[in-house]
Amino acid sequence: MKQIFGMSQKGDLKEAVKGLSKPQVLFLMSNKNQFEAHVAQLKKLFPNTPSIGCIGMSYDTRIVEEGVGVVAYYGVAAVTNVLEQASLVPVKYIGRLERDMESINADANDTVCIDFCSGNDACVLTTAHSMLKKRGISLVGGTGGEGKIAVNGKIYEDACAYALIKNQTGKVKVYKENIYKPMGQYRLIASETDRSRYLLGMLNGKPAKKVYMEILNVKEEDICTQTFQNPFGKLSGEDICIISIQAVEGNALTCYRQVNDSDVLTMLELVDYKQTVQETIHTIREDFEHISAVFSVNCLFRYKLFSQNNDMGEYLSAMAALGNHVGLIGYGEHYNNQFVNQSMSCVVFE
Repeated sequence: MKQIFGMSQKGDLKEAVKGLSKPQVLFLMSNKNQFEAHVAQLKKLFPNTPSIGCIGMSYDTRIVEEGVGVVAYYGVAAVTNVLEQASLVPVKYIGRLERDMESINADANDTVCIDFCSGNDACVLTTAHSMLKKRGISLVGGTGGEGKIAVNGKIYEDACAYALIKNQTGKVKVYKENIYKPMGQYRLIASETDRSRYLLGMLNGKPAKKVYMEILNVKEEDICTQTFQNPFGKLSGEDICIISIQAVEGNALTCYRQVNDSDVLTMLELVDYKQTVQETIHTIREDFEHISAVFSVNCLFRYKLFSQNNDMGEYLSAMAALGNHVGLIGYGEHYNNQFVNQSMSCVVFE
């Protein structure tokens, strides 16, 4: 199979898709001001090609911050579709996913689901996973910006776009990278949460803002940048789901991931992320003799962390050494049925 990335820093879609001929599926990653126009233009240029799109930055060895990026795939069987009413009843549309898996004879070894979500990710992922797990299909994806996604030239809100991609030249495998570890033995029980607003009111019976400030000895104005170094973590068996802080709201904290009453959280701290990246690359190389392509979703906060340390270019170069590596800067990352923050998830195509 082949993965091709085209981009335009000034948002010229024709420049981004120059040279593409009869792709079998397309991903569009655009900016908020041109998204609607790009969706319509892509449909006009490739009327018979299935596509999904969202608002967000994209990359190969370079970052496209305000323009447009397009990913094209060849040597695959693909189908795209949408789960609507993401915040209410995405299960109402789950039959679409079942039919789409059947249409390409989706198989655990060679098929992956890649999704772009407008929000309410946890609900959507639980719904999608209930169907994907029947065939052992893995999922990688992320949250786009401005609450909008696109499928086959149509824009949706409160929805999740997905592409089922069957690699016709080998296997696929998904990975998740975590650059944080538990700090101490903190056991923080959440209460006075508001699921709809991703609000965290209390921890161990004290205001969440005060607890965070006291543990880390930081000022209120530094909380939203300190989360780059010290997000919360929710323990899930052997795994850790990272929860980033979005804003301070009175004595409470709003997060980028839903927290529920009685959830047990811990405090996390940043590890040597360069070493972690190398460990991920080594693991992938151990699993694959030949890599055709890698599609990844990196969190916006990882991008900000790497960039403020002048490490983003080095990171993209390291990943490019695996093979053709492209991806999306997301506002939340998806890995099978998990919705996490400040992480990287990716799919590797043989």
